[in-house]
Amino acid sequence: MARRGTWLGVVLLAALVGAGGKALWLWLDRPIERVSIGGELHHVDASYLKGQLAPLVRGRTWLSVDLEALREQALQVGWLKEVRIRREWPNALTFELEEQRPVARWNDDQLLNGDGEPFVFAPVEPPMGLPDMAGPGGAGPEVLAYFDDLGQRLDKMGLGIDQLRLEARGAWRFQLDSGVWIMLGRGDLDARLGRLEAAWRRELGEVASHIRYIDLRYPNGVAVAWHGETEPVDDEAATRG
Repeated sequence: MARRGTWLGVVLLAALVGAGGKALWLWLDRPIERVSIGGELHHVDASYLKGQLAPLVRGRTWLSVDLEALREQALQVGWLKEVRIRREWPNALTFELEEQRPVARWNDDQLLNGDGEPFVFAPVEPPMGLPDMAGPGGAGPEVLAYFDDLGQRLDKMGLGIDQLRLEARGAWRFQLDSGVWIMLGRGDLDARLGRLEAAWRRELGEVASHIRYIDLRYPNGVAVAWHGETEPVDDEAATRG
């Protein structure tokens, strides 16, 4: 009889603890009422990001919300490269944000970060003065790396580059800061750039303002199209490499 009473006491105690634990959970798991933004922001206003993140927690409760799933949702917001979330007593969440750092425009409607990853910038205006790049899907790292290599080579010639484009078939073309387009093509890129450098130093540099584009897609030499004389060549339609 004493043993039965002991077991009954244990069961009642467990029930009380369980009921109390459930009540405590329900008391703690209150609706999220406040969202705070942290992190160093240079391009995006904190109020804009807060407006984008607040709907993600609407209807969520403080303890039940899945922070990892919420983080994945937050990373879909443009301009966010990394997101860390923590709970703040008694009913708030703090989002620690790492902003994307744009280094180039990409395919007209996106930007590239330093890893060559594209992201959508709208409705936030991108910074001024970014170089313009374009290429097929997934080509961001390749285009960005070649932009750096090409920029170093052109810098030795006293030239700058404003645009770099990789066509779907693998042909390259770029625009100098003077406005001249260079049709580079697909193969023997170093040799073709060598011909450009020689021709530029020999004579083309002195008449650059009259040049519309320079075509390097020939086995030897270069072709020059002058303003008002020759229509531009469609790089995709060209039969040269």
